[in-house]
Amino acid sequence: MVNTGREEFASGELTGTENPAFAPAESTDLAFMVGFFFSFRLGIVLFSVRILGTEPSGGTALSLALDLLLLVFVCFDRMGFTRNSFGSMLRTGTVRWVAVFMALSLCSLVWSETGSMLNSAAYWSGLFTDFLIMTMLLRSGSSMRVAQSLMKGFILSTCCLALVAWCMPAQSDLRLGDEEFFNTNEIGNLCAIAIFFAQYLMRRSKGRWGLVILFLGVTLLRSLSKTTLVAFLLSEAFLVIHDKSIRRKAKVLLTISAILLIFVFWRLFEAYYDIYTTTGNQAETLTGRTAIWLYVVNALFDHPWSLWIGHGFDSWWKVVPPFGGEQFEARHAENELLQQLYAYGILGVVTFVGLYGSLFRQVRKLPKSPVKVLFLSLILFVVVRGLAEADAFDFLLPIWSILLISVLCDCEMGQVSSPNESIKVLS
Repeated sequence: MVNTGREEFASGELTGTENPAFAPAESTDLAFMVGFFFSFRLGIVLFSVRILGTEPSGGTALSLALDLLLLVFVCFDRMGFTRNSFGSMLRTGTVRWVAVFMALSLCSLVWSETGSMLNSAAYWSGLFTDFLIMTMLLRSGSSMRVAQSLMKGFILSTCCLALVAWCMPAQSDLRLGDEEFFNTNEIGNLCAIAIFFAQYLMRRSKGRWGLVILFLGVTLLRSLSKTTLVAFLLSEAFLVIHDKSIRRKAKVLLTISAILLIFVFWRLFEAYYDIYTTTGNQAETLTGRTAIWLYVVNALFDHPWSLWIGHGFDSWWKVVPPFGGEQFEARHAENELLQQLYAYGILGVVTFVGLYGSLFRQVRKLPKSPVKVLFLSLILFVVVRGLAEADAFDFLLPIWSILLISVLCDCEMGQVSSPNESIKVLS
């Protein structure tokens, strides 16, 4: 007996009880490489410019080329081992909304006000390559193992980049990173996502990640990425309060440890605050971002169609004029919802709400468990961070990670609703 539709996608072959004949060992190794690359690529431009002395465009081209090469490896690796069609994946609402976003962003290139259509097409192809890599990997009969291996690769790569960040000279405002090619917000976000992945693996009894979480947490705190820190603290507070699997004694120790870390870095916080309030770039402050937000609102009426379909993919960077007396060049709208509104108009807002809403509904349908609380805290982190941050091309929760969490939610549901489904699949 073979299932069809959503039950097939969430059946036993996704829960770790799959037939080894459909789960080649190299698939998890490749998934580890994919996860490693998804994190490490944020440092490729930095290494190529600061170490090799190339132009930034050369580092970007290298990153896109490696992404494409990885897709070729995945296609060869998955050949003959896929158990689910693209159609079965599209039966999941979140995956459908991801497909809608990919289609909308592609169509928007037609009317995009980008500075270079060739560069914009290359950036979109990178986004689409990520989409293809994840769908190819997660169509296999071992999605749970593939997802967990990908997470491990991402965590290891993030630890490597965190070490690099510690070794780099601090910026003029005392924050970690390189302002141009590997900034503090990227460092903080990488560490936060990696911590959530490590927490998921711990809840699935896939190794001990306590020291890794501590190292990444200290790096996140040292990064001084304000919005990321606030979002992370709120989401972790939600996690500690609602996760019943954490003992009360452990919760007390976690709280005390967090307070002690804050005291350890208190002098650094004070020094940064002095710089932030006296010599910082006004356009980069939380209050100064209101000018950027107002620009987005006014830009909705640039053309008769701007309100409905926006300005197109990659229509901000090097297109929108600098802000403030310091001539600050914003990379995006500094707010995720406004970024989608500027790029794709009302259609973008509908897609934004539909995608995150669909993912939230998937998580909410999960039975009460530590994994459900963890996914809810991750969504809370992204929502809070999105109030003052955005991504120039992708969502703050990247497309590849949205697909990953969506499939894991189906795996969790499959374990509850059809615990013996793997027997049926093999019969």
